[in-house]
Amino acid sequence: MSSKNESPSTPAPVQQAEIVREYGPFEGAAKIAGITHDGQRVWAATGERLLAFDPASGEPLRSLERPCDAGTAFDGRHLYQIAEARIDKIDPASGAVLASIPAPGQGGDSGLAWAEGSLWVGHYRERRIYQIDPASGAILRTIASNRFVTGVSWVDGELWHGTWEGEESELRHIDADSGAVLQRLAMPAGAFVSGLESDGAELFYCGGGASGKVRAVRRPRKAAA
Repeated sequence: MSSKNESPSTPAPVQQAEIVREYGPFEGAAKIAGITHDGQRVWAATGERLLAFDPASGEPLRSLERPCDAGTAFDGRHLYQIAEARIDKIDPASGAVLASIPAPGQGGDSGLAWAEGSLWVGHYRERRIYQIDPASGAILRTIASNRFVTGVSWVDGELWHGTWEGEESELRHIDADSGAVLQRLAMPAGAFVSGLESDGAELFYCGGGASGKVRAVRRPRKAAA
């Protein structure tokens, strides 16, 4: 197992996040935790059910009654959902739990993403992101941040995570080897980031915590090499 626990370098200059759309609050959903995108729908973890909605219209499409208090991910076939101190692998058609593994933060976990055949898990107060084996839960890599970690997302080979510390929230693009901050998007006052996922194109979807909202944020151009 490789581990990168060095303190990341001085953060990159901050840009202002461009919010292009807000969704919700949704009926019966008092909060938004994890967020993922399955290529057509956005899935939002609301605590006791996973809610799928159409990102074009904002209309809810379906829901799965499952414990879901933190990050959500999609591997192309299955949903993965943090529920307290475990990660459930879920059949999105039936809602059945196919397997479960221990969550690396033992209940302190936050964001969740799928990339390169692995799950990537945020550990909120420990300011870390873990790459884990989706079958066993074994930790393969540890990446240090210098801010609390909320949502996690991979897009076009870039690792992004949300932060929410005090009254400030950002989206950060970091180097997956060193943890160095390459790009920063500051959210407007009062707009906090819980879950995070990309649509694979121009947008990030950001869970808004207790606001019950999901916000679409324009994804910036790739950082210069």
